[in-house]
Amino acid sequence: MYTENDSRLANQLLTHSVELKKGQKILIQCIGLNAVGLVRALAQQVREIGAHPFLKIEDPEINRMMLESGDEEYWKSQAETDQLPLMKQMDAFIGIRASENIYENSSVSKTANKAYSDHFLNPVHFEERVNHTNWAVLRYPSAAFAMNAKMSTERFRDFYYDSCLFDYNKLKEAMKPLEKMLRATDKIHLKGEGTDIEFSVKGQNWIPCYGKRNIPDGELFSSPILDSVNGHITYAPSVYQGKPFEFVKLVVENGVVTDFDSSNNSALEEILATDEGARRFGEFSFGLNPIIKNPMYDILFDEKITGSNHLTLGKDYEIAPNGNESAIHWDLVCIGADVYFDGELIRKGREFVKDELKVLNPGELLHE
Repeated sequence: MYTENDSRLANQLLTHSVELKKGQKILIQCIGLNAVGLVRALAQQVREIGAHPFLKIEDPEINRMMLESGDEEYWKSQAETDQLPLMKQMDAFIGIRASENIYENSSVSKTANKAYSDHFLNPVHFEERVNHTNWAVLRYPSAAFAMNAKMSTERFRDFYYDSCLFDYNKLKEAMKPLEKMLRATDKIHLKGEGTDIEFSVKGQNWIPCYGKRNIPDGELFSSPILDSVNGHITYAPSVYQGKPFEFVKLVVENGVVTDFDSSNNSALEEILATDEGARRFGEFSFGLNPIIKNPMYDILFDEKITGSNHLTLGKDYEIAPNGNESAIHWDLVCIGADVYFDGELIRKGREFVKDELKVLNPGELLHE
């Protein structure tokens, strides 16, 4: 019916991540059919809690067909008739991304993606789900997923559950000194191979993430002051809107991307042309999951890489705003840059060097 690991993961999602209570309503969305076991475990445990599951199982190929053919009228209808009224009734949401082909949507045009983002994704998910439900999203392991991680299927499956079922309460405590320090910081400077970029976070809100929203988790995020970002930055491999990028390099002046290079410049140019905010940044974060060490073309994992930061193109989060209202939100990850707070070295490469922050290094977090 389902595995013991799926039962453990379902329990963590329901009791720790979304904190589901008796009588509440939860929407469980599964995109892809190979995660049905986890959906079964979730549905059974939701009923055992005394809550009410609403199930939505979707086929990735049908979704791609709808993305390719969808326009503003179609997505407005989908949002207003079906998903927005349903989401407004939900107390919680769990989204399982179980597609086995991360490039499924690579042929979807810029115009079609923008129609979907503007008239479905933003109103249903960014505005309603993110702000008004207890939610969590996650991927699900598969042979294709393991291939992108350059691991055997068995090894990847073990890695997946280890990183998802990590002791997030321990991480929560370990993040507190870094959060305190960040709240007192004005300028952050990242310097490493292909990267030399600086920006202000003065007065910004900081959000520690320890298994409540994204699984696997392990990050501490805010947003940079919109026009304060200056310098250049080089990112690790990424996939966005189904389009692969082996690298992305950006040059930034007063918060705006003025030049760029990548392994797919035509696609990057289209993304940057989405709207005015697409050339600006809406999030900055520290990746802190000690299990995750290398990029694997999946942002829910890659943005948590220990010793990494992501400086995100596009829309901010309402909980840590900076005024960027773009239709895109592209978490691009920079790994191993030295990090300075107001001129003081805080992290050398991937290891924190300040005594009070050494608890965040993998050797400490994984030590029993």
